[in-house]
Amino acid sequence: MTQSKGLVYIRRFVIVLAVLAIYIWAFAGLPTLELKETSIEVISAILAGIFSPDWGYVYDPGGEDLLRGLLDTVAIAILGTFIAGILCIPFAFMAANNIMKNKAVVGINKFILSFIRVFPDIVLALLFIKAVGPGEFAGVLALGIGAIGMLGKLISESIENVDLSAKEALIATGANPIKTFIFAIVPQVLPNYFSFVMYRLEVNMRAATVLGVIGAGGIGTPLIFALSVRDWERVGIILLGIIVMVTIVDIISSKVRARFT
Repeated sequence: MTQSKGLVYIRRFVIVLAVLAIYIWAFAGLPTLELKETSIEVISAILAGIFSPDWGYVYDPGGEDLLRGLLDTVAIAILGTFIAGILCIPFAFMAANNIMKNKAVVGINKFILSFIRVFPDIVLALLFIKAVGPGEFAGVLALGIGAIGMLGKLISESIENVDLSAKEALIATGANPIKTFIFAIVPQVLPNYFSFVMYRLEVNMRAATVLGVIGAGGIGTPLIFALSVRDWERVGIILLGIIVMVTIVDIISSKVRARFT
């Protein structure tokens, strides 16, 4: 007994040493962090812009303004989430071991979902910008396709954890496969499905802001322009708008998810 405890302690000690060695190796490869002479000046200017923002940019009937940029960002995130929420369903069910008995089909769909998750949203956005041109459409495609991998994986795992006793009971009463699927499987998966979709909407809302910086539409486009010309007051009002937008979406999403969990 004492010997086995000693082996456990030695094993844990070796693991801790290995983790520490990895961290030391990783940090050793980082370049030396140095603040430029203008860094403090730029940070101070950004903070000053936040506390004295350009309120005139909030709404401009004759041109581009903050509200239009925020609405474009919200639209990109919602449409991207909607596309992913629909397209992930067949992949999720075909990747679930308890629904799809063909192991080859399950393996192929799990591989497809993993393959999609490899690409960050910003990489997909760059690809779609090259394919369809810069703008909101590229952002919608990037978020829609990119979210399929995550949603498909989460929903397939939820499907694999369903209680199959209801399905067996319906089969015993003579229900056909379609009715069995609709009344035994779907009601158990639906709450988690809506919860995952709303969570992904929160993620896409932040991602849509970043994608605009590289030309995929939304509020990120005027933000990068304001940064390039050092218009800190406009940067400040855009950052405040993003904070308010993300906070409101987070609150709404949390309330919706609370009703389904």
